[in-house]
Amino acid sequence: MDVPGENLSRDEARARAELLSVDGYEVFLDLRSATAESEEALPRTFRSVTTIRFRRTGAGDGTFADLVAPSVNAVTLNGRPLDPAEVFDGSRIALSGLREENVLVVDAQCAYSRTGEGMHRFVDPEDGEVYLYTQYEPADARRVFADFEQPDLKAPFRFEVAAPEGWTVWSNAAVASREGATWRFAETTPISTYITAVVAGPYHYESDLYTRVLGDGRLLEIPLGALCRKGLAKHFDADDVFLVTKQGLDFFHDHFDYPYPFGKYDQAFVPEYNLGAMENPGCVTFREEFVFRGKVTQASFERRANVILHEMAHMWFGDLVTMRWWDDLWLKESFADFMGALSLVEATRFQNGWVTFANNRKAWAYRADQLPSTHPVTADIHDLEDAKLNFDGITYAKGASVLKQLVAYAGREAFMEGARRYFKRHAYGNTSLDDLLAVLEETSGRDMKAWSRSWLETSGVNTLTPQLICDAGDRITELAVVQDGGAAPGAAAPASPRPHRVAVGLYRHEGAELVRYARAEVDVSGPRTVVAELAGRERPAMVLVNDDDLTYCKVRFDEGSLDTLRGHLGSVADPLARAVCWSALWNLTRDALMPARDFIGLVLDFAGRESDIGVLQTVHAWTRTALVHYAAPEWRAEGGRRLSEGALRELRLAEPGSQHQLTWARFLASAAATDADLQLLQGLLDGTAKIDGLEVDQELRWAFLEPLASHGVADESAIGAELARDDTASGRRHQVRCLAARPSGAVKDQAWAQVVESEALSNALVEAVISGFAQASQRELLAPYAERYFAAIERVWAERSIQIGMEVVRGLFPALQDDEATLRATDAWLGSHPDAPGALRRLVLESRDDLARALRAQSCDAAAG
Repeated sequence: MDVPGENLSRDEARARAELLSVDGYEVFLDLRSATAESEEALPRTFRSVTTIRFRRTGAGDGTFADLVAPSVNAVTLNGRPLDPAEVFDGSRIALSGLREENVLVVDAQCAYSRTGEGMHRFVDPEDGEVYLYTQYEPADARRVFADFEQPDLKAPFRFEVAAPEGWTVWSNAAVASREGATWRFAETTPISTYITAVVAGPYHYESDLYTRVLGDGRLLEIPLGALCRKGLAKHFDADDVFLVTKQGLDFFHDHFDYPYPFGKYDQAFVPEYNLGAMENPGCVTFREEFVFRGKVTQASFERRANVILHEMAHMWFGDLVTMRWWDDLWLKESFADFMGALSLVEATRFQNGWVTFANNRKAWAYRADQLPSTHPVTADIHDLEDAKLNFDGITYAKGASVLKQLVAYAGREAFMEGARRYFKRHAYGNTSLDDLLAVLEETSGRDMKAWSRSWLETSGVNTLTPQLICDAGDRITELAVVQDGGAAPGAAAPASPRPHRVAVGLYRHEGAELVRYARAEVDVSGPRTVVAELAGRERPAMVLVNDDDLTYCKVRFDEGSLDTLRGHLGSVADPLARAVCWSALWNLTRDALMPARDFIGLVLDFAGRESDIGVLQTVHAWTRTALVHYAAPEWRAEGGRRLSEGALRELRLAEPGSQHQLTWARFLASAAATDADLQLLQGLLDGTAKIDGLEVDQELRWAFLEPLASHGVADESAIGAELARDDTASGRRHQVRCLAARPSGAVKDQAWAQVVESEALSNALVEAVISGFAQASQRELLAPYAERYFAAIERVWAERSIQIGMEVVRGLFPALQDDEATLRATDAWLGSHPDAPGALRRLVLESRDDLARALRAQSCDAAAG
């Protein structure tokens, strides 16, 4: 298989793992150039010297090491100098004449990153301070030091870092010694390259200590640290971070019976981060937006807690025991997603976490599982570009949903005991699907291979629909659950029927509420399953399949239940049942089985009564999608007017100072459609308008300014004045988004050039410009860029980093040109580029599928008019 450039194939990785094993790395990084005044041409570089000790354990005497660097100063193998010009091609160092025991030394000049990949360098506009951090998954450690970049070649690491004066440096292990500005770290346990880490700079740091008496009487002490930029220190609630951290460590120690294996536990909140977080053992990195600059809802704190616990679960699922290759990425991500949600509910104050999971997390999975790029949970990953795109809703949320189903299938204690045996059996090693199934079969006595074939090795989402027959006396004579593949017209192929453990709930009106009066759990395994336990019960107002959200499926309703929801959705008393209903109604809308205007009507009627703030925020996001993409074009103006009126009504009705008030204020900003809306937003900004209890802090000011900019009310000077109030890293991101949002051809040309034709902007600013560029109110203005998009994307993919390539290809797809002509143009590009990189084609195919879905939904909505 020919894998050019920086890519790496599974076959190459397998062959290298069969040839060698790694005894250890010693990495020296000289980062003093990070703050030096420099006249050198970009990219700015730092010195990286790596010593790798490895053994030849298989047949053959040649292989390669990985390194992506502007230049290599020297390469020495077993004391023999190699000519860098002969052995280094920009991404690989050819190695030949290997002995049984080998020492490779590589002295290179590596580049600081502005894309969030490798060693990212950030200059804080607020005070000019420089901050560094690393981010490697899946294969960017080779941008910082020479290595064997694949997860199954684990080894201990020793890092030594020369840093500017006044800086502090963190890595996976504790500091072993420090001489002046040189920091030496203790040796790590064996870990994969992609989870090594270095964080360096004048960060604000807070500390704490976790203690626990283990079962054998030993005292476990884990030093805790939390850090952020100095400019964010005044907003940093480290005490809450430490609280959740300690609660999580208690939970995992209670259930895993394997003490945290990596010594200290630092958590760094870093700027311009591409991900939510990364599970580097001993030095977890998070996006700094989790340090809240303004007032946020409890949903934001819940989200942060969930991410903290997700990354903590990785210390066992992923770091201690690691997948052999990216095919089994789910072995860490699905487990971390499930264990993060489980520990959130059972160990912290966020006890409604399963409601958020049902409504928000699973929606991500349902979308991904209906794309043409859908794949089994355990995937077929040919190379690193495939791996990069597989950090998706299937690997995370569907996998977690499947594990929730597995717990119901195998039993919770059997599941946890399987995890305990898995850790002890494979500690510091690498595994595949078979290794996990083996321990679960031992502990549960169940046929895990059959379960795996149904849930892990097939793709697609099933649909479960109730069939209700009642007699003349309004008693149930038969209630059945019908299972089908659930594919909407034109979507991916239907899924085969699977075994589901589901709860079926019967609901009736009791006073002002819709409450459950009967429930039965049943194993659904074929096309039709009769729920015998519910025969003879009184006719329900609503039947809810997958009550309590036990399985992974799309839920449909019988006609009577759907009629009940149309009139009484807000009366469903249980928040989890209500979340499942909202999710089911949204799936009907996405599948063009419910007109978008009907879904928007349900939001206007009932969203104001939604008590769960996370559900409300998700429903708001769905509503914007329904209006912008799924509503018939001729109804959009009317729908937008209704939404803005409804948002303002609920904003005024919300309790002053409440999180619901804040949520409706943000939704009003996103839905603002009339001159009156814009006047109100302007008044809230300049102080001439007031809403009792609504504090318009800096983050909310930017939220109000963007629609004013996109409608031409706020010009460049107004945006500049706002930046003067908030000349921070966050303020700069908001500023460039607002500038790109303005309704001007010249503005759009400039924004396009900034992200497509130039590499001057960092990853965070590229993301902000793209976000501002595509405004739903500017469809005609954006029309010329559809043709330019298809002309540019192959070049952008070839020339830019994969992260920036993904941002451009996804973010600039002409989704707002939602007509058959754009669909034909997309098909024409796909037809004329059969040999384009698979990851690029996947991104275009996914956008094409979203567009086709939108056109089907628009037809459904037009028919309702």
